[in-house]
Amino acid sequence: MTLIQARIEAAQGWIGFDAFMALALYTPGLGYYSGPSRKFGAGGDFVTAPELSPLFGACVAGQLAAWMQAAGTGHLVEFGAGTGQLASQVLNELERLGQPVTRYDIIELSGNLREQQADTLRALSPTQQGKVHWLDRLPDQLQAVVLANEVLDAMPVNLFHWDGGQLFERGVAWSESGPCWQDRPATSDFEALVRRSLTGAGHADLKDLPAPYVSEVHAQGQAWIRTLGGHLQAGAVLTLDYGFPAREYYHGQRDRGTLACHHRHQVGFDPFLQIGAQDLTAHVDFTAIDAAAGEAGLNLAGFCNQARFLMNNGLLERLAAQPIDAGLAYASQAQAVGRLLSEAEMGELFKAIAWVKAEDPAMRQALLDASHGFEPGGRLL
Repeated sequence: MTLIQARIEAAQGWIGFDAFMALALYTPGLGYYSGPSRKFGAGGDFVTAPELSPLFGACVAGQLAAWMQAAGTGHLVEFGAGTGQLASQVLNELERLGQPVTRYDIIELSGNLREQQADTLRALSPTQQGKVHWLDRLPDQLQAVVLANEVLDAMPVNLFHWDGGQLFERGVAWSESGPCWQDRPATSDFEALVRRSLTGAGHADLKDLPAPYVSEVHAQGQAWIRTLGGHLQAGAVLTLDYGFPAREYYHGQRDRGTLACHHRHQVGFDPFLQIGAQDLTAHVDFTAIDAAAGEAGLNLAGFCNQARFLMNNGLLERLAAQPIDAGLAYASQAQAVGRLLSEAEMGELFKAIAWVKAEDPAMRQALLDASHGFEPGGRLL
């Protein structure tokens, strides 16, 4: 808490919410993702798809394998690998498929999570762990297939508030009781960022929004995909996360935004409670992310909900191949598949979006043709 207070005071009494969110999540030794507490799974704060079933990673690996063949690469890069479950599932399935992996890079800022990932790979993928390397940053040039599962939602966001007559950036100040909300008139640059996001939603003017209206813009997420696109020379990018196209994201009825907190499988909406001990997250505006990807030369390969992506990659067939006589083990897998596909669980809210890049037109078309996890012509609405 003292660190946040000091940062606010050093910034003349106010910081943007993105700065607060970065401190709360990523401060070394103090932030949520850098601390030792368990975050994933039944004993943590939330469950991710790889924690539910290895069939999830097997489906993802099937799509990655097709792109690896089209790009002629054995190099995979994963951002924010969580406990390492997805990396293990992908490596094991690619080995089963006979798809060679020459290198698996994990870009992970948390030292604690790096240790968990290494432990998972030693336990579940002992023959593959020698291919795994941890990096602090992307190589300058990259021919690879890139994977990011539930990464964009954890990137700091900026908040805006429209009161019907004026646009504000919502940030954080310090009061006697600790951090508190404080709005400041939007700068011209911040207003331009908001207007671009709203244009993607079909709002030609701020006055199209009801008032009051609070929501997020994803400047850091957009910067991330631009940077990634700039480094990627040839290959593909697959991102799975929860969110909406802009028309749904900035719907008039979603007037309080999507910012939420997670602690012990409970959802809250006060980011100033349990700072460093609870997750802070916002849904993804996929329209804005795709626009930024296009600026970096990435070509949209497909967009669909997670249920469709997993079924296109054979999830139901993989479940059917599980031994029914395994009893409780089969029942557990069937239940997990239900959660992955259900509209009321992860099937609809979670989306899959992919881009490809290659200077050679033939390779670019081959990568697009290899995007079998997506419906032909699957595009953002």
